[in-house]
Amino acid sequence: MAKIEIVDVTDEARFELIPPCADAAFDHRTCDYWEDADRGSKTSRPSWLPVGAGSDSSSSNPFAPPPKASANPFAPAFSAPARNPFLDAGADPLAENPFAPRRPDRPRIASEAPRKLQLLGRGLGIFGSYAKVLVVDGEAVAYCQFGPLSAYPRALRTRELYPKLPDAPLPAVISCIATTPAARADGYALRLVAEVCADLAGRGFAAVEAYPEARAVANATPAAGPRFWLRAGFVLAVDDERYPVMRKEL
Repeated sequence: MAKIEIVDVTDEARFELIPPCADAAFDHRTCDYWEDADRGSKTSRPSWLPVGAGSDSSSSNPFAPPPKASANPFAPAFSAPARNPFLDAGADPLAENPFAPRRPDRPRIASEAPRKLQLLGRGLGIFGSYAKVLVVDGEAVAYCQFGPLSAYPRALRTRELYPKLPDAPLPAVISCIATTPAARADGYALRLVAEVCADLAGRGFAAVEAYPEARAVANATPAAGPRFWLRAGFVLAVDDERYPVMRKEL
């Protein structure tokens, strides 16, 4: 049997698992279509993906000087100056107080990480992950992006077109669901959506919505079509010939 694993995109290693789009003109790893309501694009932008990120360029340069941190056996032991708690700017009083509870370190995305990963990690310390990848026998075959409505301004703008949609409680959003061409018709996208819905329910959401483009061709939309969402247990909340709204109560 195939080994299936669903992982959250929370760091660069898992970000690199995101499979390519079926249409090479698009790229999940550089898409900010939903995050930027005015200038967002699905277009592939290789410049957003730094080459060799995380590698030590000096290690491959034979003319580079040795690292400054190398130990000198003849140097005297380093002695740090006594700490003055009244002069240390930015000191955390809770961290220095042995009787106060320690603040847990919240997960964060490095500032030099790819821009899309930073967008996916905006709520990492509070909400959790914004994306999942489904891996089959070590190969990523499906990708899903989701999150709170507030994380996706284009979704907020879409909802404003339909006043009859319930305002409370606000739903979570699935902005993207996609599989590789070779993995289509294997049910992986449905399985991934089911996992995302269960996750969102566990985070306290009462409903989730998706906004497919009814007339878009298969490879031109990251949100699947209305029939897919019906198979996933969603209902047609707004019947629009161009931008229907699919909704599922959790």
